[in-house]
Amino acid sequence: MATILLVMLLFTLSQTEAQIGVTYGQSGNNLPSPQQVVNIYQSNGIRFMRIYYPDPATLQAVHGSGIQLLLDVPNDQVQNFAQNPSLAVQWVQQNVAPYASSISYLAVGNEVPQEVKQFVGPALNNALNALNSFNGLADQIKVTTAIGMSEIINSYPPSAGEFGDLPFMDPIVNFLKQNGSPLMLNVYPYITYVQNKGTVSQDYASFTSPGPVVTDPNNGLQYQNVYDALVDSVHSALAKRNAPNTQVITSETGWPYAGGDSASPGQAGTYYRGITHHAKFGTPLKPGPSKVYLFSMFDENQKPGDATEQHYGIFNTNGQPKYDGLNFNS
Repeated sequence: MATILLVMLLFTLSQTEAQIGVTYGQSGNNLPSPQQVVNIYQSNGIRFMRIYYPDPATLQAVHGSGIQLLLDVPNDQVQNFAQNPSLAVQWVQQNVAPYASSISYLAVGNEVPQEVKQFVGPALNNALNALNSFNGLADQIKVTTAIGMSEIINSYPPSAGEFGDLPFMDPIVNFLKQNGSPLMLNVYPYITYVQNKGTVSQDYASFTSPGPVVTDPNNGLQYQNVYDALVDSVHSALAKRNAPNTQVITSETGWPYAGGDSASPGQAGTYYRGITHHAKFGTPLKPGPSKVYLFSMFDENQKPGDATEQHYGIFNTNGQPKYDGLNFNS
């Protein structure tokens, strides 16, 4: 009887807890070793990690640690995956099969550039076939891809959301629907706030609004934060392509603490505390516990692009958190 009660309790907890992961980028020359990184994840109760390429030392350190991976096929390999099925098999044999018990998702591309878009659909299929050639690993590891909010047009109100590039998105959505895979979404309310300061308040962007800010006129749903509105615009876009039940996992979200407008430690800490608390509730359109990967574990001092890109780290390289009150087991 006690065993039955314990199982029921664990099942209940699994249904009410969000899953909070953290991305681990390696574009820096001052980062801890992969084994040290795994130790930091473990000591902070972080059970989910995203890595952007199959670094052998990281794969070895994670394997058997209890941490589950979202592993990317880098953008520069997507075309090869699409055009060369045997290469996909070799890639999976080398980078996935030996570590399969530690990998939950294989993301084929991350916000791929325009010239790569035509290859994502075929690459997804070849990745799936490659996994299936190794004792049916596709039953265990879900194949997906990560998109950004730039793929959404008419994102306001959320119910109006739709995909702008259908030749790109339709093959992806059909693949995800047919295989029960989630869509990975990189979503940054920080960017929405900075680009729309005249109409978007910082409270609305940072999970600190005291009440609803937006009511969707098409369905009456109320929105108290930008994050929910953005994610639900993607849910709406999926529904318009006949995939209303496709799960959306947040594969990146964060707020920089330096390097740009409205980037400060106080604002960043508020956002990270807000999202880790809020993830257990889901969105107005899809309530319930969700899965979210925070961006990112450490600052990456060699990352190109906007100056903020180097200032998203939520931990110092000595393993100390930068912000109080982060709960990775929400």
